[in-house]
Amino acid sequence: MPNIWRRLRGQLFYQVCALMGIAFLLVFAYTPMVGLIIAFKNFKLTSGIPGFITSEWVGFKWFIEFYNDINFWQIIRNTVAISLLKLFFTFPIPILFALVLNEVRKHSVKRTVQTVSYLPHFISWIVVSGMIFSFFNEQTGVVNHFLVSTGLADKPISFLSDPAYFWPMAVLSDIWKEMGWWTIIFLAAIVGVDPALYEAAVVDGASRMQRIWYITLPTIKGTIIIVLILSIGNLFGGGLGGSNFEQSYLLGNPVNNGVSEILQTYTLKMGLAQGRYSYATAIGLIQSVISLLLIYLSNYLSKRFSGVGLF
Repeated sequence: MPNIWRRLRGQLFYQVCALMGIAFLLVFAYTPMVGLIIAFKNFKLTSGIPGFITSEWVGFKWFIEFYNDINFWQIIRNTVAISLLKLFFTFPIPILFALVLNEVRKHSVKRTVQTVSYLPHFISWIVVSGMIFSFFNEQTGVVNHFLVSTGLADKPISFLSDPAYFWPMAVLSDIWKEMGWWTIIFLAAIVGVDPALYEAAVVDGASRMQRIWYITLPTIKGTIIIVLILSIGNLFGGGLGGSNFEQSYLLGNPVNNGVSEILQTYTLKMGLAQGRYSYATAIGLIQSVISLLLIYLSNYLSKRFSGVGLF
């Protein structure tokens, strides 16, 4: 017993840091889950905290109402489509970018490109949306001015209001903002590859592409699969970037609402704007349950076919 206390005193700083992390999770992640009970109740804000217990129990009323909502399939379609597009395009790009950077032999160039690529991660989506408005505005945007002045377009294009451009803009802006940040993880995994493997491959006459295909990618397979599982788990949130809500809320408008309205923005509208807290909680709970199932399913399939899993 004295040895345990001696070790704890020696690790006091690290123990405090760990306890702070646990406290953060308890306060901001687990404690709010108690409020999920109002998804099955007719909760009114005027009933206060006691209303969590005293409110009328209505069972699955709000879930059924959401399913019967006229916009249900449109919201589900938008959420799934945007999420799948981001998963398909934003997941492989950081891997490819990491492989390219790893092949750059001039360290100064490599560091500069890497730094420039991950700086957009630290720019908030509010600022990014402002930049998008400035560049793609129909009247004063730089992009439209360039297209019209060069004859590539007969008239300014409504990038911000035309529904046809919302999904591509959401995917491309997410790639620009998050590509460099996630590249760091894959570069760190590549650094861990034993250099002796490359040296042996060079002796055997393997080309650069063969070294990447047969050494680099198989070695970092575990990292790729873990990141993929996490991305699938956050599929409805926007995958790697987790940016679906920010983009839909900031770039969405009444004109492109048919393609920009997703589960998160609809939940916000029902909860804070209309005060239907039980209904909004039910919608949020649906998304959370689906995300949890996706994590378990992707982890099961990964362990079954590749032997690598998150847990």
